[in-house]
Order: sequence, then structure tokens, then C-alpha cells
Amino acid sequence: MENLILYLNSIHPLSDGLRNYLTQIIQAKTIKKKDYLLRAGRICDQIYFIEKGLLRCFYLKNLTEVCSWFMMEGDVAISIESFFLQKPSYESIQALEETVLHYVSYKDLQYMYRQFPEFNFIGRVLTEKYYSQSEQRLYAIRMQRADERYGYLMQNLPELIQRVPSSYIASYLGITLETLSRIKSKR
Repeated sequence: MENLILYLNSIHPLSDGLRNYLTQIIQAKTIKKKDYLLRAGRICDQIYFIEKGLLRCFYLKNLTEVCSWFMMEGDVAISIESFFLQKPSYESIQALEETVLHYVSYKDLQYMYRQFPEFNFIGRVLTEKYYSQSEQRLYAIRMQRADERYGYLMQNLPELIQRVPSSYIASYLGITLETLSRIKSKR
């Protein structure tokens, strides 16, 4: 939990009141490899900070899993639409490694926004970071060739290449496993 509080404080100094509130409400959980943090059809009612481990976010399209996101140490993990609109998620979040998480509920987050003005700044910075990463991925998928997408991943998130099975990497990049193998063999 201390890493999370330090991280939040690095975005904007926490008041004593907010720091005390966070220490009271932040909860921890560990999920095993292959376990689900969220299943499609359920409401994401908690926002998670990943202390250790790796998660994948995916949805089903024509009965095929499509990886849309990987989240690892230092990342915030949620199903965005489900969490902010409090409606059932179309995506699932699954652990690719044993993962240690710290989390707060949607209700507690809303309370912090109302009671601690500095947390609005922190929330905005985290939302901007998440949205920016999402836009970068969309640009890569829409505008880059398959080998450029893989190059972008190697340059910006090289640890994923080592930690994530190739089938999930291919899905994330929007290419077949065979195409990924050909790209890797040329590098």
C-alpha cells in the first residue's frame, strides 16, 4: 500500500486527511495466474493499482479472444466503461502472472473526489495517462503496418515480449501468430 500512496503523492501532494483516509480504505488482494479479476458481464466496481504482476484485458469477438490491453506494475487496472458508468463489462481481466493489487471501491473513489479536492487533480492525471496510452495503441493499430506495431511494442514495452505468450501478443497487435513469427524471425 505504501507504494501506491507514494505514487499518488508524486502526482500531487496528499493532505494528511486524504493520506489517513487512503490508509483506512485501501485493500489488498493477490490473484493467481489465470484467475480472473473481472469477468465479462459483471460490473467493475473497484479500481486497482498493480504492485506486482501482469494482467491482460480481453473481449470475445466471434468466440475468439481479442487482447486489448496489458497492465503491469505501476499501472491502474479497470474496465473503463464498466467502472465509470457502473454497467456490465464487455471485457474480462485475467492474471498472466500471480498479481498483487491494491484497490478502492467506486463509492470510495467518488467520496474522495468530493471530500479531497487534491484527489481531483490526481484522478485527472491518471485518466489522461490512461487515455493517452489508449490513443497510442489505436494509432498503431489503425496507421502502422504489422512490423511497425511490433517495433513499437519492442521499443516502448519490451518486457511484455518476455512476459506475455506470443498468442496474446499477436492478438493485441491485431495480427496472426504466423505473421508475428515471421516478423520476429526478421529481427
